[in-house]
Amino acid sequence: MTENENFKSKITVFVVVCWILAAFGGLMFGYDIGISGGVTAMDDFLIKFFPAVHERKVHAKEDNYCKFDNQFLQLFTSSLYLAALVSSFAASKVCDKFGRKPTILVASSFFLVGAALSAASQYIWMLIVARILLGIGVGFGNEAVPLFLSEIAPVQHRGAVNILFQLFVTIGIFFANLVNYGTSKMHPHGWRVSLGLAGLPAVFLFIGSLIITETPASLIEHGKDSKGHKILKKIRGVEDVDAEFEQIKLASDVARQVKHPFKKLMKRSSMPPLIIGVLLQVFQQFTGINAIMFYAPVLFQTVGFKNDASLLSSVITGVVNVASTLVSIYAVDKVGRRILLLQACFQMFICQTAIGAILLAHLKATNSLTKTEAIIVVLLVCLFVMSFAWSWGPLGWLIPSETFPMETRTAGFAFAVSSNMLFTFLIAQAFLSMLCHMRAYIFFFFAAWIFVMALFAFFLLPETKNVPIDVMVERVWKQHPIWKQFMD
Repeated sequence: MTENENFKSKITVFVVVCWILAAFGGLMFGYDIGISGGVTAMDDFLIKFFPAVHERKVHAKEDNYCKFDNQFLQLFTSSLYLAALVSSFAASKVCDKFGRKPTILVASSFFLVGAALSAASQYIWMLIVARILLGIGVGFGNEAVPLFLSEIAPVQHRGAVNILFQLFVTIGIFFANLVNYGTSKMHPHGWRVSLGLAGLPAVFLFIGSLIITETPASLIEHGKDSKGHKILKKIRGVEDVDAEFEQIKLASDVARQVKHPFKKLMKRSSMPPLIIGVLLQVFQQFTGINAIMFYAPVLFQTVGFKNDASLLSSVITGVVNVASTLVSIYAVDKVGRRILLLQACFQMFICQTAIGAILLAHLKATNSLTKTEAIIVVLLVCLFVMSFAWSWGPLGWLIPSETFPMETRTAGFAFAVSSNMLFTFLIAQAFLSMLCHMRAYIFFFFAAWIFVMALFAFFLLPETKNVPIDVMVERVWKQHPIWKQFMD
């Protein structure tokens, strides 16, 4: 028998509904990523909260690279990710103790309150508190949703199902870009509409968290074997699930013997998935993707686009982002994870280097690029976003969610999520200052990291396509020429 024949399954309406409703956690995350850059480019928002930045922006002779260099403006974007970093460890505990479904419910509740406070903000401190509440929601959502999707998906479709999270992230970014393009003309409160509409995906996630089922792995881990068996039959759409049930139960019995998963995670045999999970998240940020996604309107204004044109350019990159993630859903379980990552490194390296070269040669402190040069920059950004969206974007979340054994799964994934949030925070907080001081060289900085990432993917990253989660140690880590040395 093949492994796919061992674990029979059909795609049912119920399981598809569960996948989509849970993936709204990605939509919420993506909307938060996309909305901040457009809002911080709106004059009404800057006049109310950051008048000094607005004054610098409207001065014709102001340095192109330093118009938006303001720590509080960057804190508006980055505070969310600092809160997500801290809350991801609390989310791990909730995920372990209560399950994936209640953790998603907590995430949606924080999203709703944060969105309402954002839209009603009158002072900077209210904005920051709202972003922190949204950040707690992100920490809980990004911990629970990828785990939920990986655990509920059939092994042969696990990659595609998990990438629904990233697909919804890209849809959220695109939706945010469209909203910003529309609300930029709604004076003086367009920015309030942009921030308040974050409540829409939050409502869907809240309702979804009440409808979806708990994962069989979580139910069995909590001693609810009969319910876990019943849910497994329901989500697989077949009666014969005994082989998969026994494998999950065996992994759960091992997991119950581990009383301190974070302590277990520090042992030598737990290092391979931990190192891979953390480095994937760190490298995901050092592609420079979030610098572009957070600040795309600001970046396009820097290279000479007017306000409306820069927001429209962001919408275009959003369309590319969504379409390219669909490519990943199709390809990930067919060609595998490593090939997608390596191909993207080649494409991203060329794009970042070319953007840096154009800006270095043609964009000085006070001039603008020609129309042709600016269009070329937008096209290069689109090619960059394209390659990221079918590789490091979705696979940065997929691979850590499928490589940890059950006994350290929530703890290990918490480290991966917190690493992502830490470096997202650092990039968000530092990018505008880096752009001011490094100028065009910032793109060469990211290109250098992409070269390092290619070496990492080639030498250290194992292929996990079509390997059941609960036999990952035997079939992946113990077979890898480097990581097998860490195994007991």
